[in-house]
Amino acid sequence: MARTQAVSLMYHDVVDGLEHQRSGFPSTDAAIYKLEPVEFVEHMKAISLVLRGKPDNALSLNPAERRASFFLTFDDGGVSAYSHVADQLDRLGWVGHFFVSTGYMGQPSFLSGHQIRELVRRGHVVGSHSHTHPLRMASCSPEELRTEWQTSVDIISEIIGARVRVASVPGGYYSRRVAEAASLAGIEVLFNSEPTTTVQRVAGCMVLGRYGIQRQTSPGVAASLAAGQGLSRIRQGVLWNIKKCLKRIGGGHYLAVRKIMIDKMRASHHVREQ
Repeated sequence: MARTQAVSLMYHDVVDGLEHQRSGFPSTDAAIYKLEPVEFVEHMKAISLVLRGKPDNALSLNPAERRASFFLTFDDGGVSAYSHVADQLDRLGWVGHFFVSTGYMGQPSFLSGHQIRELVRRGHVVGSHSHTHPLRMASCSPEELRTEWQTSVDIISEIIGARVRVASVPGGYYSRRVAEAASLAGIEVLFNSEPTTTVQRVAGCMVLGRYGIQRQTSPGVAASLAAGQGLSRIRQGVLWNIKKCLKRIGGGHYLAVRKIMIDKMRASHHVREQ
């Protein structure tokens, strides 16, 4: 283990719930990870009350330093990173880590090159979230993995004028091969979606887990995850291991069944609101 502990929260987009297509991916399963602007503000306020100091910058990770770290991360590269999230983080003087799927850059709901440069100018970290955002990245061939990471790293590096050294794994499907391919592309810090504080070293990468934040996650729960309260973390760990087993059993069918269930829950919620 490179460090004693690293706590990371995984956010996505911040949008009006009725217009979830305006930032990031438009699907209903992506929508469960998108917070309303007022909810995001409340999350940050709650975290600020329990956080000692400020969130850390992954570019400053020192493997020899034995202290706890805390990271705020935002996946997909939706335009709300620029239009909502960064403004709130700037008010607090906090750094955010924004991971971009470069194949979608410039589309109306995703970040542009100019916005990415502006995020970096404002002191935030921009990294890779692969090029095409494969839903099952761990199932990609070695050549596909190499292309996904290297293409994304090259594009962002050219935009920001510096080598990209940080990335996150899309889709929640992680394996050692994914980290090895990321390392070959120059990635030194790789975030996945496993809810753990353990830091692993794979090839040239430090691999960090993250606790996922969804629309249903309350500000209090987000704060307890950041503060290290055991019950919230244990719940996520249990659910993660259940899903891990279902993914292994279901293979490619898992995602299709998951989408059907989410669509049904969203439709039921819409009927209740009418």
